[in-house]
Formats: sequence, C-alpha cells, structure tokens
Amino acid sequence: MEPAGPGPRTSWTFVTNHARILAMILKDPQMRLRDVAQTCRITERAAQAIVTDLESAGYLTRGRNGRRNLYKVTPGTLFRHPAEGGHEVADLLHLLASLTSHTGTADQPSPDGDPRERGQSG
Repeated sequence: MEPAGPGPRTSWTFVTNHARILAMILKDPQMRLRDVAQTCRITERAAQAIVTDLESAGYLTRGRNGRRNLYKVTPGTLFRHPAEGGHEVADLLHLLASLTSHTGTADQPSPDGDPRERGQSG
C-alpha cells in the first residue's frame, strides 16, 4: 500500500463529464459541442468522444436541424453500474439540468427566496 500524499486529492468530482454532458443536452438539445466543452472545461475533441460514447450506448440520438446538431436523450435508459441496478438515469439528469446553467454555475435562488434554498421544507 502506498503512503498517502502530502495533502488531500482535489482533482476528482462527484459528477462525471458523461453525466454532466448528458444533463446539458437534456437542458438544451441544440447546444453546440464547443459550448459543452467550455462549460465542462474539456477539449472539443473530448466532448465529441463523450457524445459518441453516449450515442453508442443508447443514451442519446443525434440528428440535424438545419446546420446544427439536434440531440435527444433517450427516455428510460438505465445506469450502467450494477450498484445503481435498474434505476433510470432520468432522475439524476433532471436534477443536474436544474442545478447547472450553461456557464457551469448554480442557478441563483429566486428573489423572493425559495424555502428549499434555506433548508426548509416547502
């Protein structure tokens, strides 16, 4: 077993780029891959590879709308890992899509103050 490094590892995140990109496509099916890549802080080539992965696995389909790609998240798709069993990815995607804007920042609470933002039930 290797000894622990000098400090905590900070390069990991809870959400993978695959999940993040799928949620972004759910939110905006005509989003350009350039914008997806910028938001995820990855290269366009990496974003394209992830979209290809997702399409090959049946999580989304790609079509055209004029000169733009039009993506559609496939409903009813399940998580791939056995730990999540037969659960659909849709619940996670809707949560992620509601949390992130195209700039990658959390949406701001409404001016009247949503009670859920303060940790109260509503």
